[in-house]
Amino acid sequence: MEPSVSLFGPVDAILAPYIGYVLLGLLLANIVARGIEFNQIKSQAAEGGAEAITRHPLRVATSFLLVVGTFYYMTVHQHGGVVFGTLVLAIFISDLFEFESRKVEARREIDIERPKSAIAASLLALLYILYQTLFFVIAPVWNSII
Repeated sequence: MEPSVSLFGPVDAILAPYIGYVLLGLLLANIVARGIEFNQIKSQAAEGGAEAITRHPLRVATSFLLVVGTFYYMTVHQHGGVVFGTLVLAIFISDLFEFESRKVEARREIDIERPKSAIAASLLALLYILYQTLFFVIAPVWNSII
């Protein structure tokens, strides 16, 4: 059920049909940025220890845009937006903890591990946004069964 009133007027007319695809692109960019950040953290830890470790600006930017885009998605598709918003919140919180974990690993001079919880949360969010945006691909099979 679509809302009868658009919250953002002309922006809704332009962006609302494509927000799912925008979020899919942002999420994929965030996953790639997380891989780049992991490689950066490993090299920074090897060169300068825990004090040299910094967040990668691309991952920070994609995370910020993902959160803002999810807020907009909640105004367009309430149910899907809240579910996806919860998954994005899990990604955001896990990113915070994973970054601090990498600093602790560098401080203790142990192997730098991959951000497992952020990867898992990202993959779960990816599956959900793929379901939301590309449902038309499986709709004939889904509708014949259900």
